[in-house]
Amino acid sequence: MAKYLILIYGDEQRWDAESEQERHEKGEGHRAFSAAATVLAGHELEPSTTATTLRGGPMITDGPFLEAKEALGGFYVIDAADLDAAIAAASMLPELASGHGGVEIRPIVDHDRPDHG
Repeated sequence: MAKYLILIYGDEQRWDAESEQERHEKGEGHRAFSAAATVLAGHELEPSTTATTLRGGPMITDGPFLEAKEALGGFYVIDAADLDAAIAAASMLPELASGHGGVEIRPIVDHDRPDHG
């Protein structure tokens, strides 16, 4: 088994405009995902306007690291047999059907594996 970080991106203005019914349906989608995947951790994030960024020096700025149309809205850490299994699990996330979101899947380095020193 390997660990994967699933990052959920979308348009914050569209998230803010969701109806109560849309939020409920999205919540049901996340509950179905959590029941099907081996979720080790996961959280919805506060809006990107609450972010604080540190840059070399350090210089402290308000807001996210990058200015982009899509913002990071939440994440999961899952255990999956391989990347194909992680993709299959992540494809259940309701943000993929929203028309404005996306999901990034990143393997987590396992320092306990012999090939990762």
